[in-house]
Amino acid sequence: MTQTTTPAIFLEALHQEMQQTHYGQEPAELYEPIRYIMSLGGKRMRPLLTLLGAYLFADDWQKAVRPAIAVEVFHNFTLMHDDIMDQAPLRRGQPTVHEKWNHNIAILSGDVMLVNAYELLLNVETDRLKRVLSRFNRTAAEVCEGQQFDMNFESRWDVTEAEYLDMIRLKTSVLLGFALELGGLIAGADEMATNLLYEGGVNIGLGFQLKDDLLDVYGDPAKFGKQVGGDIIANKKTFLLIEALQKANGPLRSELTDWLSRTEFDKAEKVKAVTGIYDQLGIRELTEERINDYFARGLASFRQLPVDPARKALLIDFTEQLIARES
Repeated sequence: MTQTTTPAIFLEALHQEMQQTHYGQEPAELYEPIRYIMSLGGKRMRPLLTLLGAYLFADDWQKAVRPAIAVEVFHNFTLMHDDIMDQAPLRRGQPTVHEKWNHNIAILSGDVMLVNAYELLLNVETDRLKRVLSRFNRTAAEVCEGQQFDMNFESRWDVTEAEYLDMIRLKTSVLLGFALELGGLIAGADEMATNLLYEGGVNIGLGFQLKDDLLDVYGDPAKFGKQVGGDIIANKKTFLLIEALQKANGPLRSELTDWLSRTEFDKAEKVKAVTGIYDQLGIRELTEERINDYFARGLASFRQLPVDPARKALLIDFTEQLIARES
């Protein structure tokens, strides 16, 4: 490829292949929900990272397209099942699968999506397939472990910072790491390089999740894309709340625990009050520092990759653009 290669070229390749990907036909109730959730869009960040990872080491990055789609199918499978567990009514502004159909259909369609992900991964060359499947299996199990930890935390008020960071690493970050690692594995990168891709992706993923926590409180509603303060209203265990619970003392702690214990309250008043507590404790600055640290670690891993600087710059530039987004 020439130096004119851009993420847009990879996105177009993904779009074209996804348009041609068939998940099954009958019974329609089983397969239509899959086509529906896959049509809802999203950033397609994970499969794009797989293609960027492959392009670092090989000109024929196109052979990574169908395995990259496997990552996106798996990601959407987890969203379909998470929405059931969270009883979420909307996904990307549209009704969730269990709302549009029903819970049983959403469970079964999600199961088939996992099968489809394996089918797509079979496009990996035979001599690399075992390694890819082994890493995918470990990642898939870790994502489920993270979801279970997240559910466990709902009934706990003693969640530590370390526990929370490990939960988001498992639930969201390891799949970003695998997406990049997969590209390297498909392109024949050595173990040192694939480890750098994986670690870089995990750290970037941790930064993204902490930034999401931060934007839920301090984001611009017009850019954030969802209700600011939603985590505060729901008493969701986020990095900010966990840090506040650990740092608050005296009257501030009493005020915070009072808001957390209320079952009836004015939403806007609660968001303003808890945000004020965060301000007094310096939680925003602490979170921003941690976010920047994870992003710096991730980019440092990418910069260590022993590849053509122009190709490496494509990955780094794209990552920096993602970091700068506020939605």
